[in-house]
Amino acid sequence: MNSSLNAARRSRELAEVRDLVVDVLVVGLGATGAGAALDAASRGLSVAAIDAHDLAFGTSRWSSKMIHGGLRYLARGQVGVAYESAVERGVLLGRTAPHLVGAEPYLLPLVPAVSRRQAALAMTGYRLGDGLRAAARTPRRLLPGPSRIPADRALALAAPLDRRGLRGALLSWDGRLTDDARLVVALARTAAALGARVLTRCRALELTGGGASVRDELTGDSFVIRARTVVNATGVWAAGLHPDVRIRPSRGTHLVLRARTLPGLTAGLHVPIPGENNRFALVLPQPDGRVYVGLTDEPVDGPVPDVPQAPEEDVAFLLGVLNSVLEAPLRREDVAGTYAGLRPLLAGEGRTADLSRRHALLISRDGVVTVVGGKLTTYRRMAEDAVDRAVSLGGLDAGPSRTARLPLVGATRADRGARDRLTGRYGSEADAVRALMAREPWLAEPGPTGVTGAELVWAVRHEGALDVEDLLDRRTRIGLVPEDREAALPAARAALAY
Repeated sequence: MNSSLNAARRSRELAEVRDLVVDVLVVGLGATGAGAALDAASRGLSVAAIDAHDLAFGTSRWSSKMIHGGLRYLARGQVGVAYESAVERGVLLGRTAPHLVGAEPYLLPLVPAVSRRQAALAMTGYRLGDGLRAAARTPRRLLPGPSRIPADRALALAAPLDRRGLRGALLSWDGRLTDDARLVVALARTAAALGARVLTRCRALELTGGGASVRDELTGDSFVIRARTVVNATGVWAAGLHPDVRIRPSRGTHLVLRARTLPGLTAGLHVPIPGENNRFALVLPQPDGRVYVGLTDEPVDGPVPDVPQAPEEDVAFLLGVLNSVLEAPLRREDVAGTYAGLRPLLAGEGRTADLSRRHALLISRDGVVTVVGGKLTTYRRMAEDAVDRAVSLGGLDAGPSRTARLPLVGATRADRGARDRLTGRYGSEADAVRALMAREPWLAEPGPTGVTGAELVWAVRHEGALDVEDLLDRRTRIGLVPEDREAALPAARAALAY
């Protein structure tokens, strides 16, 4: 079946699903929900997957874009979580999404505030992390090992660092996504290619073990989707559909800097947070030239918003940590944009920063499987566990999960260092996007962050984008900077009408 998602396919499958009883209904189309839809469809099960908004509308688009090996969890003694992270990182790097995930270098600058003891402990941690890589059987060619480098090499990789008293840096490597939202789109499209009905703008009003009452948010029409099993993968919103779930959301804020703000920064930075053990701020150069700076870990009380906002105290905190290692400190006006995501942590004692990132499955009295906790890196394992439980509860005829070896749409093993921007975003589909660019001059014209009209049209025809917000805020990340978003509006509207 074709992997393309678009308005016509949505309308057709929306009509079909009303007359079916599907094997698995998945609610929520972030990474875990899209992963569950793919896992179930790849086992030959009939699947409907719905979301009240869009693909990657919630937490899955607000990450640091890291696919990491769990070093922080290892430092806290959470060996199982750390090993699971390392295994899943290897799966993405080597098999399922090598076009979207690659190795990224990170420097821990050895500035005067970092003592020699702290540096030694950090290097020990990096070496333990490299041991996790080996235990997870991720080849060295995919993920180099750590080393200490002199000051001149550190400055060659990160020119904005303060030279005064710089003793060099610790160089480590971890996995990095081109774009977290693009991973979700690839998951959803791969599921669709295997027959899953992927339906955005469909809000679950009520869940039972036999399906859901649903409202089409585009028309207001209400209907029922009947299912043999149901997976609730709505993350921080899970309690709204499963009252027994206790979530303690944690806000992670990032700053967005324009490309010219930190010239000469070609590696990420780990910047120690004063007064904290094993906690670092991250400075993350992006393929589009922007730089993200994150992230906080603050508890959030009260109703869960659809789109969290970054408070000014988070912005000031992150700027303060960043400026502790820069030669020329940044000011508030240097921040071009911000974003914040909410982690769906299981409620527990202590600070949210200390809560386990292990996921859990909760089963309601009528058999709804809710998956909570976890993190982006381990989405595939979370999805596999949820579908395993659904198969068991529903007595479904299905074999074991296949997703650890199932390439996603666009997967290619071409050398990442030799790729251009399109190949890094579209993988094996890049030539099709280039062919679209050749049709008319405006389709090849780069806009903010280099995104062309052809990419916007491709998103409408093949990636399920239904409106301007889908195009600018999720299929591309132009909307992270308000000025860029405003400039790109005409091209987005033209793509929808093309």
